[in-house]
Amino acid sequence: MSDFIKITEQPSKYRHLEKMTVNEILENINREDKTVPAAVEKAIPQIEKLVAAITNQMLAGGRLFYIGAGTSGRLAIVDASECPPTYGIPYGLVIALIAGGEKAITQAVEFAEDNSEQGWNDLQKHFVSDKDVVIGLAASGTTPYVVGALQECKKRGIKTGCIVCNPSSPAASFSDFPVEVIVGPEFVTGSTRMKSGTAQKLVLNMISTAVMIRLGRVEDNKMVNMQLTNAKLIDRGVTMIMEQLHLKDYNSAKSLLLKHGSIKKAVESSK
Repeated sequence: MSDFIKITEQPSKYRHLEKMTVNEILENINREDKTVPAAVEKAIPQIEKLVAAITNQMLAGGRLFYIGAGTSGRLAIVDASECPPTYGIPYGLVIALIAGGEKAITQAVEFAEDNSEQGWNDLQKHFVSDKDVVIGLAASGTTPYVVGALQECKKRGIKTGCIVCNPSSPAASFSDFPVEVIVGPEFVTGSTRMKSGTAQKLVLNMISTAVMIRLGRVEDNKMVNMQLTNAKLIDRGVTMIMEQLHLKDYNSAKSLLLKHGSIKKAVESSK
C-alpha cells in the first residue's frame, strides 16, 4: 500500500472558513456537494458488479451484511432498516453492524473502530457464511473494524464488497467487488460525514433499490410489498389498488388491502 494516499484527509481547498459569510459557507458547501453525483456516476460499473453478486447470493438464500463505523455505520443502519418496511422483506435479510454496537448509533464510542477483530466477531454472532455478501463501509478505506472483517471474510470464501472514497485502499484490497467513489477533499478538512457520507448514501440507495427490484419486490414503479406501518402508507396502498383494479370505491380497496396485508396479494386475489 505504499502508493496509497488518503485523499479524504487532504486539506480543504477553502481557507479561513470562519471569515466567510453564512451565504458564502452555504454556497461553497453546495458547490462541493454538486460534484458528488458525478463521482458516483464514474463508479457505476463497479456498483453494477456488486449488485449482480448480491442479487445472485440472495436468490440462492443468502443475506446482505453492511459493516461500518461512525458515519458510515450509521448510514448502513439507515439503509438496512428501511428495506423491510419499504419492500416487505423479512427482518434479518439485510443486516447492518456498527462498531461499538447500538450505543454508537447516537454516540461516539471511543476506539471502537480501532479493533481489527471485533468486526469479524460481530459478524459471527449472526452466523455469517459463504452464502452471504458482506459490504464494508469506510470513507478512508482503512478503518480497522471494517478492514479486519473483510479480511476474515475473504479468507473464508465469503463474497465481499466495500464503499470507500479513496483509491487502492486496504478495504478494497480485501473486496471482491470494491466501489471507489473519489469525491476529493472535504469542505472542512477530513470531515467525511460531508461529501464522502453523501456519496455512500447515494451508493447505498442504488444498491438496495436495484437489488430489491431484481428480487421482484417492485412491480412497474410501485412498492407493492411495502409494510402497512402507518396511515400514510395505507392510503398510498389503497390508491395503488384502486389504480390497478380500476376500483372507484376507496373503502372497498382499503378492505382488500387490510385483509391481504400487501398491495401485491390484494391485487392477485382479485384477478
